[in-house]
Amino acid sequence: MDTKIKVGIIGGAGYTGGEMIRLLLNHPHVELTFVHSRSNAGNPLHFVHPDVIGDTALKFTDTLNSHVDVIFLCLGHGESKVFLQENSFPDAVKVIDLSQDFRLGESVSGRQFVYGLPETNKVLIQKAKNVANPGCFATAISLGILPLAKAGLLREIFTTGITGSTGAGQKLQPTTHFTWRANNVSAYKTLTHQHLKEINLSLKQLQPGFNDPINFIPWRGDFPRGIFVSSCVSVDLPLEKIRELYHEFYAGHPFTIVSDETIDLKQIINTNKCLIGLEKEGGKLVVHSAVDNLIKGASGQAVQNMNLMCGLEETSGLRLKSIVF
Repeated sequence: MDTKIKVGIIGGAGYTGGEMIRLLLNHPHVELTFVHSRSNAGNPLHFVHPDVIGDTALKFTDTLNSHVDVIFLCLGHGESKVFLQENSFPDAVKVIDLSQDFRLGESVSGRQFVYGLPETNKVLIQKAKNVANPGCFATAISLGILPLAKAGLLREIFTTGITGSTGAGQKLQPTTHFTWRANNVSAYKTLTHQHLKEINLSLKQLQPGFNDPINFIPWRGDFPRGIFVSSCVSVDLPLEKIRELYHEFYAGHPFTIVSDETIDLKQIINTNKCLIGLEKEGGKLVVHSAVDNLIKGASGQAVQNMNLMCGLEETSGLRLKSIVF
């Protein structure tokens, strides 16, 4: 591809903005034209993201540039909708939002958003002008159980997931202090997590009659990044048949891998992969799924969606190596 896609980032000073910068600077088909941040305007990108020193001369700006092909919104929840109400871009500019503002079918200023989970909505994403990037826990949980929904096998779900401190955002909070987080695990938003609504929508897309509870207990972990989820469902099929369902469902989806071995969180850190492991005891199936909350759970999946929207190879710029040690 000779002509590079011109891209801008709104809200480039946070964790997802930083990951977006790193990915796009190294994307073979992208030119990162501007990174917007009112609080850091005039500062070089490495002032906030020190690891990109030497990679770019770009500085944060508080001026918008509408002469781009794609805009990534890396804003806080509730801020993307306000931003698009207050700032207009030509209809040809594609918008990918990383907040939760449009995941349940919301629209703004005439822009209708497609839910950006490529493993279920690839065809719609390829045609979309606006995409709502899924949540990190929603990605990990949904990818773990979607094959069961496709087969009409889902019943009541019991799921527990642990996430790293970056999932809480860059702004310091009492539960993200090192002295509190280190050597500590705690539950939060028990059975009420905001991602449950989008998980339900994804499951009902494949199993319309699914109305059973999703009993989700999220945990805060004492590590920086990554999500590890274990979901328990009653399934009568033998494990071999279940493995076949999973391998068939994810054939053609390059970033979701079904492992026949025990999976570990370290295998997916710094990658756009979702790794799935299956165990069965009696009539109970346990599905383990792991993603990097900042990449497959956020910025990496957003780049994956951009690739699909712009007619690029789905894996472009996303062949990343995990940091195992």
